[in-house]
Amino acid sequence: MAAPTRIFDILSNYETHHAKSVMVAGKANGTWTSYSTDEFLDIVDNLSKGLVAKGVEKGDRIALMSANRPEWNFCDFAINQLGAAIIPLYPTLSGQDLAFIINDAAPKIILVSDADLYEKIRVALETDKLDIPIYSFDPVSDVPSWRQLIDEGKQHDADLASYRDAVKPDDLLTLIYTSGTTGKPKGVLLSHKNVLTNVYDCYHLLPDYFKKALSFLPLCHIFERMVVYLYFAKGVEIHYAESLDTIVADINEVKPDGFTTVPRLLEKVYDRIVAKGKELRGLKKHIFFWALNLGLINKEPGNNGAWFNIKLGIARKLVFSKWQGALGGNIKLIISGGAALQPRLARVFWAADIPVLEGYGLTETSPVIAVNSLEKGGVKFGTVGKLLKSVDVKIAADGEILCKGPSIFTGYYKNDEATAEAIDQEGYFHTGDIGELDQAGFLRITDRKKEMFKTAGGKYVAPQALENKYMESTLIAQVMVVGENRKFPSALIVPAFDVLENWCKLKGIPSGSKEKLVEHPAVIEKYQRELDRLNQGFGQWEKVKKFVLLPKEWTIDAGELTPKLSLKRKVILQRYETEIERMYEV
Repeated sequence: MAAPTRIFDILSNYETHHAKSVMVAGKANGTWTSYSTDEFLDIVDNLSKGLVAKGVEKGDRIALMSANRPEWNFCDFAINQLGAAIIPLYPTLSGQDLAFIINDAAPKIILVSDADLYEKIRVALETDKLDIPIYSFDPVSDVPSWRQLIDEGKQHDADLASYRDAVKPDDLLTLIYTSGTTGKPKGVLLSHKNVLTNVYDCYHLLPDYFKKALSFLPLCHIFERMVVYLYFAKGVEIHYAESLDTIVADINEVKPDGFTTVPRLLEKVYDRIVAKGKELRGLKKHIFFWALNLGLINKEPGNNGAWFNIKLGIARKLVFSKWQGALGGNIKLIISGGAALQPRLARVFWAADIPVLEGYGLTETSPVIAVNSLEKGGVKFGTVGKLLKSVDVKIAADGEILCKGPSIFTGYYKNDEATAEAIDQEGYFHTGDIGELDQAGFLRITDRKKEMFKTAGGKYVAPQALENKYMESTLIAQVMVVGENRKFPSALIVPAFDVLENWCKLKGIPSGSKEKLVEHPAVIEKYQRELDRLNQGFGQWEKVKKFVLLPKEWTIDAGELTPKLSLKRKVILQRYETEIERMYEV
């Protein structure tokens, strides 16, 4: 069989080499529903025919707004094998951004998962008085079901082979609007070739014994979507978690070989484990923290001494095996992306025999540029791994990471100015990230170019480096460093309230509202000591001199975080302008 050149070719490969009784499964209302390869392909083809019956042609665009579920895959493949492009819409998009995207992209049809998302779409369409047909996965009053498209497809005699044959590798696969941290969303144009190149460049990440995956990061983001294509390419069984709230239960039911995640979730897992360790008594507590401290100085495979490995083997048997058990007991690897992973987390999870492979990329790069791997010499803590084979990277004079290759996007939709700004005359995409390549070929990210700022004294400060260090504290849930054109850097800090409340209980500090807790003198003093400890190693001009504790966590729904949990700095700066000004009062 010829190598896949279009995304839907992956399905032919799956049918030939990996056909099985459970290809994908989704959970709703506590019940799993699975689909065999034959059922999956049958639904995809009938849905394609149904879309043809509704007039969908090559070059059309169809929007999809849904949480992760098998229907996402059915629609994706049904659309792309017709030569049409999918426009994924984040369920958490603001009404303003949603209206802008629908108006800008002009989809022919919109698919939604449930009544709540239908209502968001309905309001957005009314904003610009648009009339676009909508179909829903779940029953919604007066809204046609997507099943109608499938049923109509069964009666429609369309020659899908002719549609597939007309699709070329450089044809548009998807139009993804990046939420970004500032400004209006920009539509990223990604072709079949762009994404498929990335899929097969990442093929080495999953060993042959990796058979089952759990998916919960949003498929609307190219990170999870590309990895799901990779699962299909490798014949991996995919299970979609019911929600973020059910992940622990879903992991223990599915017992996956791995999953993708963002560092924030790993931080929460780690903090919960440490909190439980602190509740232990006597010898058990001593052994727990002996193992934990051992993990925190763990080195990459092959770099530890013989005596260390003996101790690590004991630690795994006595302590770390329970970590594995909490994640289903079968984890072979976890892929982390979307933000910087603290090296201490990589060290301790690898020590627990739960390899975390940190990678790096952007929507515009389909998305992976570099990633750590299980291959010999394939991982280095504190880096985002080695460059993928098809990606050409160079570091500009100012430290910015530039890249080009077949997985790099062709430009922004209807935005020549932004395209010209992002892609230079030599064809290199300017990532906006600052980094360095070491002699072994590992890429290290040091900061976002646009997020670096100068103090009033003219000194440059890289806020991410500080924030990553401060996040090592179990008392800190979220932090943002500010200080552009100010005398010194300061920080907005959201406490990890579960950890803080336990500390207050030990110190006899009465429990109360979060608003009162963050103003308690003893609490403020405790956080000052934490910052003093974590500030060590930074230059005097970089150190955070003042901070304010905030009673409310930043969220996607409130518009303070992007869907991949990055800080929307401009929004946060505006929202907490009063608190920031107070820190700089004489």
